[in-house]
Order: sequence, then structure tokens, then C-alpha cells
Amino acid sequence: MTHFSDMLEGYARFRSSEWVSEREQWEKLGEGQSPKVMVIACSDSRVDPTQIFDTRPGEIFVVRNVAALVPPFETTPGRHGVSAALEFAVQFLKVEEILVMGHGYCGGCQAALSRAMDGMEPGEGGFIANWISLLDEAQAKVAHSHGTHGDAAERAMEMEAVKVSLANLRTFPCVRQKEKSGELTLHGAVFAISDGLLRVLDETSGDFSAV
Repeated sequence: MTHFSDMLEGYARFRSSEWVSEREQWEKLGEGQSPKVMVIACSDSRVDPTQIFDTRPGEIFVVRNVAALVPPFETTPGRHGVSAALEFAVQFLKVEEILVMGHGYCGGCQAALSRAMDGMEPGEGGFIANWISLLDEAQAKVAHSHGTHGDAAERAMEMEAVKVSLANLRTFPCVRQKEKSGELTLHGAVFAISDGLLRVLDETSGDFSAV
């Protein structure tokens, strides 16, 4: 298991190897960033987008949260972290593509499906329950077709969660406008931890296919 002391040892290796060999790239990044793709992924420690897509520093703009969710556009008081990151990526960095990437064995999706945290107090599961309530309609759909337990239900929930986030992305005026003008393209995918396959969503058919 990696502790902070192990991380510091890793930093020392990075500082003496990659930092040196990629010095020119780091100098360019010191002047600014210009990623073309934004990735919205889960906070799960097993699914690091930079590793999965073998990208270099500065190539993708990543936002990670429980279940890779995007809330709908809203202006109510509160802290809108995902919305702020999205606004920055689309309006200031001018990314050309956004990928919502779910993954297999997602704890957030499992909790949304089972509703195991419903009624819990903030700090004891309530924050998670409130966040994954974004998936309530998807949960009802999956539960009707697959039940609330088992691999089939969980995989279906993970895929529906990606579709929910894509739909919510399109509630943002800046996203809608740029997608309509062809300046922005949205993608959905699910990474399977069990077999390492990336399954990409075809929004026309609603199916996910391995690439």
C-alpha cells in the first residue's frame, strides 16, 4: 500500500528522471496549457485517465468526482465545482472535445443503484447520497429492467450514468452552442477494470462497443 512517504520517494524518482528527460515539455507547460480534450472521470483510484489513455502532462484537462457525474446547469447558491471546471475548459481553454468516462465496479453507481446511503447524515454518507441522487431517474430505469443487484444491473447503471452526464452537459448553454456550431464534440465511454477494455458510446443506438 502506498503512503505519503512512498509518494515522496516516487517524487524523487520523477524529479531525477521524467522531469529531466521531459524538461523542454515542462518549460512549455510553465507558460500555459492548451489541452484539446476534457475528461470527466471517477475519483476511483483504479481508473486514472492519464494512464488509461497514455497521455503526457498538458494533453488532457481532467475533472474527477464520485461516479464521473455532471450536474445540470443551475444558478442556485452553492459551490459548483464541476460547473466551474467545465466553464473554464469550454470558455477559456476552448477544448474541442469532452469525454465522460465511467468505469466498471463503480462504487458510486452501486450506491445509486442500491440506494444504500439514502437517509444518511452529511459526513456519514449523506453527501454521497445527495450527489448520486443525480442518478435517481436512471436508477429507476435500471431497476425496472435488471433489478438492483448483480453484475448486469451494475454494468447497466454504469452505462446509464454516462448518458445522464452527457445529457446534463447539454443543459449548459455554452456546451449546446459550441456543439451546434461544430466547435465541440461530446463522447461517452466506460472503462472495464476486469478486462481493460474501453467501450465507447454510440449515441445514435445507445450502445457501448469495445474499441
